Amino acid sequence: MKKYIYSLLSAAAVMIGCTACADLDLNPPADASSETWFSNIEEFEFAANDLYRLDLWYWECNRAWHTDRWTDDWEQQGHGYEWSTGALMSTTGYVKTMWLNTYKAITRCNAIIANVEKQRGKLSEKQLDRFEGEARMFRACFYSYLTFLYGDIPYYTDYITIDQAYAMGREKQSEVIKRIYEDFDKAAELLPETSTGNVRVKKATAHAFKARTASWMLDYPVAAQAAKACMELGTYKLDPNFEKMFYIDTYASDEFVFMIPRSRELHNDLITMSSFLPRNNSGKSLAVPSLELFCAFLCSDGLPIDKSPLFDRQNPFRNRDPRLGYTTVEFGTEFLGFEWDPSKNKVLNVNTGKQVSNNDSQLVQTLASWTGLILKKGVTEAWLSDKKADPNAIIMRYADVLLMYAEAKIEMNEIDQSVLDAINDVRSRAYKTTRSNTSLYPAVTTTNQDELRFQLRSERRMEFAWENRRWFDLMRWRLCDIAINRPVIDLPAKAQLQKNIKSGDYYFPSDALPVIEENGLVNLQPLVDSKAKFRKTMERKFDPAKGYLLPLPLSDVTLIPGMIQNPGY
Repeated sequence: MKKYIYSLLSAAAVMIGCTACADLDLNPPADASSETWFSNIEEFEFAANDLYRLDLWYWECNRAWHTDRWTDDWEQQGHGYEWSTGALMSTTGYVKTMWLNTYKAITRCNAIIANVEKQRGKLSEKQLDRFEGEARMFRACFYSYLTFLYGDIPYYTDYITIDQAYAMGREKQSEVIKRIYEDFDKAAELLPETSTGNVRVKKATAHAFKARTASWMLDYPVAAQAAKACMELGTYKLDPNFEKMFYIDTYASDEFVFMIPRSRELHNDLITMSSFLPRNNSGKSLAVPSLELFCAFLCSDGLPIDKSPLFDRQNPFRNRDPRLGYTTVEFGTEFLGFEWDPSKNKVLNVNTGKQVSNNDSQLVQTLASWTGLILKKGVTEAWLSDKKADPNAIIMRYADVLLMYAEAKIEMNEIDQSVLDAINDVRSRAYKTTRSNTSLYPAVTTTNQDELRFQLRSERRMEFAWENRRWFDLMRWRLCDIAINRPVIDLPAKAQLQKNIKSGDYYFPSDALPVIEENGLVNLQPLVDSKAKFRKTMERKFDPAKGYLLPLPLSDVTLIPGMIQNPGY
C-alpha cells in the first residue's frame, strides 16, 4: 500500500486497519483503507457524516467558548491564556492540534471528492453531487480557518506522498483564498436547496460560509455578494425566541446555518460547567462576562451608556438592550433558584423561602464573581445536577449573515435601505418585535458611514456575546493591539466595595463613566481613576508585529524544509 501523509505534521504512513474515531487518521471510520472504501452510497454517507464531527471543527469546538477566553468579553479572576498574555508559542498545544486536525479533515474531504469522480456513472448522480458538494464546502471551510489563523499555508486537493509534503512550501494566502472561493461556488452549485434535518448543509450554507471567509479577509465585495445570495434563497430566518436557541435541548432552529449537536446520551459529549455557575449553586463563578462587555450593550434609545440620558448608574440593567439581560443575570432577579444580587450579604433561596448567606457576593466570598456578573446565555437548571452539560456547537446563525451583509455594504460605502433593514431585523428581534414597529425598538436610521460602522460593531458584540465570534472580529478589524493591550478591570475588593455601596457609588460611581469609543471598544480607565476605585486585576499583552497570525507548529517547521515560521515566533 502506498504511504500517504494524512497531515503535514505527521511523517508516519497510515496503515490498513487503523480506526479514525480517536486518532482522526486518513481512512473513513471503518476497518478499511480509502483505497477499498467508497464502493457504495452507504460508505459515502458514512464518510460524509464524519465531516460533521466536533473534533474536525477544533477551533470552534475544542472547549466551551474557546476563543472568547482571550477577548475583552471575558473575565477569569486574574487568569490569563497564552494568546492574550503574549505567551503563545509554536509548541502551544492548541496551535499544534488545530493544524493537525484540520489537515486531517481536509484529507478526508479530498478522499470523498476523488472517489466521487471514480463512481460517476455507477452510483446515483444526485447523491454523488451532494457528497461532493458537502466535501467541497467543508474543505473550503477548513482551509478558511487555516489561512485566517496561519496566513500562507500548504494547499493540496489530492493525496500527497511524504516526499511531496516535505517539498511543499506555503502557498500565498491570496491564492489560497481564490481556490477556497472556487470550492464554495462549486459546493453551492452541487448542494440541494433543502435537506432532511436541521444539521445537514445546503446551498445557502455554502454561500453563508463564503461570506464569512470573505469577511475574515475584509473582501467586502465578495462578502456582500455571498451573503445576499444566501439571503435570497430564503433557507434561513431569524428565530423569534433569542434565548431558547442556546438551550441544550434546542436541536433545531430556522436560524441555525450550521450547528453540530452534542449529546450526553449518545456520545457523552460533556463539558464541565462549574466555573460558569454561581457559587450559591455550588459552582465556582470563575469565568464571567467582563465589565467591558457589560458596558458595550447600548441603551434602549440606541445610544452607548456614556451618551444616553436613559442610563442609570445604580440600576445599570434598566433601559438597556434586552440582550444584556439574556447574556448575564439582571440584579435583583431570580436565577437557578436564588436571588442574584452581588451587593447583598444575604439573598433569597427561592425554593426554601429563606434568606441565605450570599456566596455570590465579594462581601461574603472573595472568589465570588469579580465583576458581579454571571453567565445566563444558554444556562439552565439542567447544568446543575453534575455541573456538566452538552451545549450544541452553534458555528453560524442567520443573524451573522445579515450583519455580514450590512457590514460589507457599509465598508464599501454602498449604504441603502437594505443595510438598515438587515441591522434592524436583528435588533428588532431582540426587542421581540419586527422591523416595521419602530416605536418598540431603537431602529438604526443613520446613513453616515462612521455612525453605521459603530452601530454595526455594537450590534455584533451584543448579538454574538459568548458565541466564539468576538475574537474573530477583533482580529479581522485589527483592534487587538488596542483591546488586548488594555488591562482587565474589575469591581473593587470588599473594603472599597462596601464604601461604594454605602455612598451610592455602586454599581457605577457618580463621578465617572466608561468611555465607549468610536471603534466600539470600551475604555474602563475612568472607573479606575474614580472615587469608586475599580481595580486592575490582570495585564494583557498583544504584539501587532506578530499576533495577527499564529505560529506554525514547531514540529512542522523543523521537519519540513519548505515550512518557514511566521514572523516573530
